[in-house]
Amino acid sequence: MAFPEAVARSLLQLCPAQAPTQEPRVATSPGDYTVDDSSLPELLSGGTPKLPPSITLRPYQQQAIANWFANHGRGTLKMATGSGKTITALAITAALYDKIQLQALIVVCPYRHLVSQWARECRRFGLEPILAYDNVKQWQDRLSSQLYSVRSGYQPFVTVITTNATLTGSGLQSQLPYFPEKTLIIGDEAHNLGARRLEQSLPRTVGLRLALSATPERYFDETGTEGIFTYFGPVLQPEFTLADAIAQGALVRYRYYPILVELTEEETQQYATLSRKIGQIASLGDGELEDKIKGLLNQRSRLVGNAANKLAALRSLMGDRLHTSHTLVYCGDGSVEDSVSQETYRSVEAVTALLGKELGYRVNTYTADTPLEEREDLRQRFESGELQGLVAIRCLDEGVDIPATQTAVIMASSGNPRQFVQRRGRVLRRSPGKDRATIFDMIVVPPALEGESLAVERGLLKKELRRFVEFAQLADNAGEARVQLLDLQKRYGLLDM
Repeated sequence: MAFPEAVARSLLQLCPAQAPTQEPRVATSPGDYTVDDSSLPELLSGGTPKLPPSITLRPYQQQAIANWFANHGRGTLKMATGSGKTITALAITAALYDKIQLQALIVVCPYRHLVSQWARECRRFGLEPILAYDNVKQWQDRLSSQLYSVRSGYQPFVTVITTNATLTGSGLQSQLPYFPEKTLIIGDEAHNLGARRLEQSLPRTVGLRLALSATPERYFDETGTEGIFTYFGPVLQPEFTLADAIAQGALVRYRYYPILVELTEEETQQYATLSRKIGQIASLGDGELEDKIKGLLNQRSRLVGNAANKLAALRSLMGDRLHTSHTLVYCGDGSVEDSVSQETYRSVEAVTALLGKELGYRVNTYTADTPLEEREDLRQRFESGELQGLVAIRCLDEGVDIPATQTAVIMASSGNPRQFVQRRGRVLRRSPGKDRATIFDMIVVPPALEGESLAVERGLLKKELRRFVEFAQLADNAGEARVQLLDLQKRYGLLDM
């Protein structure tokens, strides 16, 4: 093999850490020699997948595994958040190793903190994963060496866990052709992989494919949704809904409390102005103006998400709950204005100041800017009760496993149904001593509008109310929660929901 090729394939990484201490014994006959077996290195190990004795698969997980194999090693598991998708996927990995001597596993996650979470679960299954994200120099040589070792028979298995962002980069793309034929790729929170650049980065040479998501269908993106199912395979039975998960004990039951919040006078004027513009453009029926409508809808959504009166509602709510712990607070990613100083603050900062400085509730922020090491520390402090609460924007929506959470206060939500499905599942995960969760959901009451604006508003509110009604219907206090929404339904003529 030419020396440059050896360098490119990182073969030189396979040399032992110390120089040999024993020369081979050369035989007397020409062209033959022997080596003392005691001086040979042991077979390298990247860990091999095995179902831990402590894990007993639930019937719906066993059925999902059987259906994936029946579909020739492809398919999408549409299972509620918290119902054990990760365990099911790793159980498939272990079964593949037993059946066909699977050689490699690639796990693709949307965020870095999910890489750490997958790594913990992989180690429970006996794997020693390479965490491929951020600095290429920290993992590429190790991955290249292990891939060569697997293909050469020196190592039985290799596991790599990476992020969506790293998947698209040249560092990982250059290694994909060297993965062995018996490789499984798992797309976690696979709805993200429908984005065009990500979908094009998925390895076509890997035949065994598994997608995981509580909501695999992409919001307003039929092409992206089709791309996911084309690559990974269709949704397999059984689809495991949130109602199924609660009924079978995979998730805990919950109580749901809508909190109605009025806009301030200034916010009402801004809301009405944006609504009129939306109504006027929508009435033109011009498809080319859709982006402009979306822009106005986003402006109005941000206005609602950061309504000033939400802070007053939070103050009132938490004033009676200062003795509690394990609370997640989801706030908007915009800004709010202090009614006294007239200064503008990010919502996350305003919420943290209210809870921490004003009420003395022990909290910390958990945002996209929080370093990975600090996130793990925050998770542990939260679970132990040292921190009573975490204030998050969006990064706790997908995949993060903090089962000790007992209460969620939702101060802002997008119109995407995936978000509330993910958030509700976060709170309902089982944990020792936890038999029920509580969800407080702030709902901004839109101002009374007329004419075309009312028609548009009614249609948009109907979509929003569908989320609240679904939350209420599965709650232990369903009747009480529905009564709180009744006035809003009457006002907009939506009693048929």
